[in-house]
Amino acid sequence: MLPPRQSTSSLLLLVLVLWSCSSPGVLSATFTVTNNCAYTVWPGVLASAGSAPLATTGFALAPSESRTLDAPVPWSGRLWGRTICAADPASGRFSCATGDCGSGSVECSGGGAAPPATLAEFTLGGSGGSDFYDVSLVDGSNVPMLVVPQSGSPGGSCGPTGCLVDLNGLCPAELRVAQPGGETAACRSACEAFRTARYCCSGEFGGPGTCGPTAYSQFFKNACPRAYSYAYDDATSTFTCPTAATAGYTVTFCPSTTSLKSMGYGNQMAGGLPLINNTMPPLLSSTNRAGRPPSRGLLCFAVAVALQLLHLP
Repeated sequence: MLPPRQSTSSLLLLVLVLWSCSSPGVLSATFTVTNNCAYTVWPGVLASAGSAPLATTGFALAPSESRTLDAPVPWSGRLWGRTICAADPASGRFSCATGDCGSGSVECSGGGAAPPATLAEFTLGGSGGSDFYDVSLVDGSNVPMLVVPQSGSPGGSCGPTGCLVDLNGLCPAELRVAQPGGETAACRSACEAFRTARYCCSGEFGGPGTCGPTAYSQFFKNACPRAYSYAYDDATSTFTCPTAATAGYTVTFCPSTTSLKSMGYGNQMAGGLPLINNTMPPLLSSTNRAGRPPSRGLLCFAVAVALQLLHLP
């Protein structure tokens, strides 16, 4: 028989083990961030108010490189990719042509992404014991992105989302952000480009009943049906997974349809909503950057968008 003190300690340990095994939810989730682009991407991370910052708020990812980030649960924040970054030779100040967070260094340290930037947004351990996540093009697009939950309960609204298409080459001229050499670095939203209440869902258009899609937001939605294209695009763009069954999320820059299929997902998702428009070809960012002409599918899509823009509301 155990002495009284040892018996009490053993009983307490047993109670703690049983509580931890039966406690709903998880204490942390893991983001696995991978760069599948042919160029370096500098991810930025911003925790929302009330959420603790993660171990890093910015870092570099070379092509084919991955990095994991642990997040406490509950946690809320966003992650994005910065591109075309360098430190000024004279001052040493670090800055990026797209997605810059204004910190002057690789770490964003509480700074958010300057638009245009493709955003992955997360709320872990939210209401009803669920995670909520989305990929947003509301602030424009600078790099293709895919988010895939690592969940034991996939299906329904718990599945991949993102934008697999490199929109820079298709971007309407009035939305383009050009590099000094003339190549498009990013594609702005209509709100960022024109600053009107209609495109920004503000003022008299500041509600879901008065702010609907426009020809410009439809450009993004046609290419990436699961991503947010304007402020009130919730119905087709917000996804949820049970927190207790979800260990984390993979975030991939410049994803390929091949990698998606290797995870057990096809293009057609629950509810008949695809990740990419069936008229769109697979991601062609690296080949287009190499100077090859766009495919016939890309040209047809660009013509369709141009025709639609001629009938702006």
